[in-house]
Amino acid sequence: MAKIRILIVEDNEDNQDLMRFLLERAGYEVSTVENGLEGIEAARRDNPDIILMDLSLPELDGWSAAREIKADPVLAKIPLIAVTAHTLAGDRRKALEAGFDSYISKPINIHMFDVTVGKVLEQKQNP
Repeated sequence: MAKIRILIVEDNEDNQDLMRFLLERAGYEVSTVENGLEGIEAARRDNPDIILMDLSLPELDGWSAAREIKADPVLAKIPLIAVTAHTLAGDRRKALEAGFDSYISKPINIHMFDVTVGKVLEQKQNP
């Protein structure tokens, strides 16, 4: 059985490293890019099973990248999880309205990170 492929779109190296560690520890295959434009390109090229994306990204922010991914019929089925420090009232709603399927706040709670990723993958496999 093929490993589940996860794309991380995150410009902060420490956050990339933490998420990569947690995901690889759980047995996932992980790739990373550093901005929203690269995230869209990587999604088109690699067709990952799930995308974890920061909202404050260079080149193209996460909200715009999510809208573009969800507008593409080929990519729209890929679950998106916002991983962000945007935690003010309304930020979660704004992320979900942009097309994200779920939301993880920073700093990352390791237990909740694993639970959220697992739930989103389960929903993808059992719609």
